[in-house]
Amino acid sequence: MSQQKSDYVDDAAIDATLDELPDDATVDETVANLEANGFDVVVVDSAEQALETVQSHIPADASVMNGHSTTLEEIGFVEYLTEGDHDWEALPDEIWSIDDDAERQAARRESQTADYFLGGINAIAQSGELVAADRSGSRIGAYPFAASNVVIVSGVNKIVPTLDDALDRLESVAYPLENERAKEAYGVDSAIAKQLIFRQELEDGRTTVVLVRDQLGY
Repeated sequence: MSQQKSDYVDDAAIDATLDELPDDATVDETVANLEANGFDVVVVDSAEQALETVQSHIPADASVMNGHSTTLEEIGFVEYLTEGDHDWEALPDEIWSIDDDAERQAARRESQTADYFLGGINAIAQSGELVAADRSGSRIGAYPFAASNVVIVSGVNKIVPTLDDALDRLESVAYPLENERAKEAYGVDSAIAKQLIFRQELEDGRTTVVLVRDQLGY
């Protein structure tokens, strides 16, 4: 069943000041700085438009993998990848059908080199940096280099003024919510074990950030 941010907000103490919708000027400045740092940026008004953008961005016959992302669930991408009418090679279906633990782990590692890897982000600095973390690394391992193309979908609520604020948001908003989800889903605490600061994309057209003017994910 698709998870929503609202499933966990009542059980986690978060810093709500780092989870607010910014004004248009802030979004515009963030977009300009992301683009100056080499990221392609598409701004949309709704989850439905975000899904349409992603669908149109990925060509037929591409291999597609995603890391866990509440935002991708909220826009309907995870369900579409599994059950939708598309011509992609959906790697999650192949991976999770493998019974052998070692073979499945090897396939997960190989999937980091997918033609298109999709995921979320935990914070976006207005100055143009992306911040994300993961317990295992499977969600963010493809972002720096492995995947041929990366598509990151985020609500504008993850925009904060500075990189320090972005790191703070990771600790005081994203982690408490993800910890509640992990306890429910896996029966274990989460951890900020592997952390990424994505400052620049140096390969033209490789990484696209889809910004949604809504409060999505964590």
